[in-house]
Amino acid sequence: MDQLEWEKETYVISDEKDKIDLEKVHQLLSQTYWAKDRTLTTIRKSMKHSVVFGVYDKNQQIGFGRVVSDYTVFSWLLDVVIDPSYQGKEIGSWLVKCILNHPELKETKFALATKDAHAFYEKFNFETDTCMRRK
Repeated sequence: MDQLEWEKETYVISDEKDKIDLEKVHQLLSQTYWAKDRTLTTIRKSMKHSVVFGVYDKNQQIGFGRVVSDYTVFSWLLDVVIDPSYQGKEIGSWLVKCILNHPELKETKFALATKDAHAFYEKFNFETDTCMRRK
């Protein structure tokens, strides 16, 4: 799969794993309710088995998201996070649009889990449904 980049103003979204600033991703995720206790080792390993998306302002990473997928039927969207100083600028919406339209993923059914961002994801046609999970 070729690496893709999307540009808008001074921002770039890239699916190139080698561009990811692991320390910055760890710092961003440590501020979330869902990943606050993840170690660098766990984040590195999770990225290895995912399609990752970095968001950059010039060359500084300001956001992250990833997808676990079989590239045919199903994709799980997770770890979407934007640096707090960049929130409110529609960068998170742009990131989700790029992810959902990624050529390797766009034909799959997407799912995600959230406790507090339902209204945000409803803008992208996600809906609340029943889902079971293993303890």
